[in-house]
Amino acid sequence: MNATPLSPGKLPPALLAALLGEFPCTDPRLVVGPRVGEDAAVIDMGDRLLIAKSDPITFATDAIGYYAVTVNANDIATMGGTPRWFLATLLLPERGTTETLVREIFGQIRKACQELQVTLV
Repeated sequence: MNATPLSPGKLPPALLAALLGEFPCTDPRLVVGPRVGEDAAVIDMGDRLLIAKSDPITFATDAIGYYAVTVNANDIATMGGTPRWFLATLLLPERGTTETLVREIFGQIRKACQELQVTLV
């Protein structure tokens, strides 16, 4: 094991691939599972496929709520799905997060959800 601290942000692709490779795929309904380079999971629901996704947005400051919704919706669309729901994953700064900032972010999320006809779940 390497005790060197990792850089903030995403995990190195090789490390992520190794970690994900340790999870057995035991559900035959999983069409596209977790792996490096995939932006969403695809699950066979019988009569249709469900594309599921949750991705935090990093390094965006002025419109992070808006980007959180639109980036996730875009990843669903690029896999051939129609975005319907949004699972919020927010990474807020350790210092400097205020109620005002959080209310602003949620306002951005609400506006983006309305524009894309997506429901926050």
